Amino acid sequence: MSYIASRLSAVKPSASMAASQAARALRAKGVDVIDLGLGEPDFPTPSHIIEAAHVAAKAGQTLYTGAAGTAEVREAVAGKFRRENGLDYTADDVVVANGAKQIIFNALMATLESGDEAILPAPYFVSYPEMVKLLGGRPVLIERPETSGFRLTPELLEKAITPRTKWLFLNMPGNPSGAIYSQSDLRALGAVLARHPQVLVLSDEIYEHILFDGRDFVSFGKACPELRDRTLIVNGVSKSYAMTGWRVGYAAGPAPLTRAMAIIQSQSCTSVCSIAQAATVAALNGPQDEVARFRQAFEARRDLVVDGIRRINGLTLSPPEGAFYAYIGCASLIGRRTPKGVVLEDDTAVANYLLNEGRVASVPGAAYGLSPYFRISTATGKEVLTEAIARINAAVAQVE
Repeated sequence: MSYIASRLSAVKPSASMAASQAARALRAKGVDVIDLGLGEPDFPTPSHIIEAAHVAAKAGQTLYTGAAGTAEVREAVAGKFRRENGLDYTADDVVVANGAKQIIFNALMATLESGDEAILPAPYFVSYPEMVKLLGGRPVLIERPETSGFRLTPELLEKAITPRTKWLFLNMPGNPSGAIYSQSDLRALGAVLARHPQVLVLSDEIYEHILFDGRDFVSFGKACPELRDRTLIVNGVSKSYAMTGWRVGYAAGPAPLTRAMAIIQSQSCTSVCSIAQAATVAALNGPQDEVARFRQAFEARRDLVVDGIRRINGLTLSPPEGAFYAYIGCASLIGRRTPKGVVLEDDTAVANYLLNEGRVASVPGAAYGLSPYFRISTATGKEVLTEAIARINAAVAQVE
């Protein structure tokens, strides 16, 4: 007899974490594997942020904080939204959690009733549907084909909304596609949402500083201010500041929602690490030079990968507009055979083949709701990416 709750039966583990764990298992056996499964900058956290954490720890900032975050970090977040996004939030509208994923989890826990629907434009971040299912909701998937730039259209959104729709998820730049939305794109979606007042909007903007080709970022909150009372803007310091291990995400939205999220946090993990919050204040209020340097490096890596994949017969890649991933099309490989005679029936089989024979860890498109693709992270150095592309090329060349 199992003691595991039945609600977990429909929830899958993180596909990106699973890919990385598979790579680590092979490495433990002495196999040389390049892990491009997890999206994690390879840069060290900027020194002034580390120093701020050191100073805070030595000054005794080592106790519990308020569940929503310290006054200082919430003021820093509100200031960031005003300065960079043109959003007039106060510290009372802000909540801080252990990463953007916990922000999203808390928001769903605070709002979802059994059977409520959340619209997820696919490809989507792997954790979105699993969190919705875990909290009693029903993911409603809308495929966004590559021909549409992987972007949701107003027509598809209108068709997907029902009386049970509680949330629309947006992610820009998108993981895994790198797609962004212009202000006119967002205004068109906002016009649809204006006709459906029961729908909340979760705008995941954690990659906002990683944009390419001179593009500008527009927050959903700035594009659609009339929807402010039902919009949650989600962000964090993990990606832009190379702080994945510090585990700090934040959000701003309607005060009733952020207060409910803080209550949930007070009864789960209490609060975010006090020292990590001090580091976040330094990240948001301090020099931004490293953010710009990281972006330039990510764009150069994007260019390297786009050029390399385009040279591989059988793979396709639309240049990502932002973030640090490549969502690589592999339709021409489906149905073909590996040197060992294994038929590549889907993109999961392709990813497994690239891991076991090509020695490159990737994540299949099925995990993101749109196949046949596989995702690699481009957040590592050029030498590693060059070698990974060479290995992928060699593996694909052997498929018959």
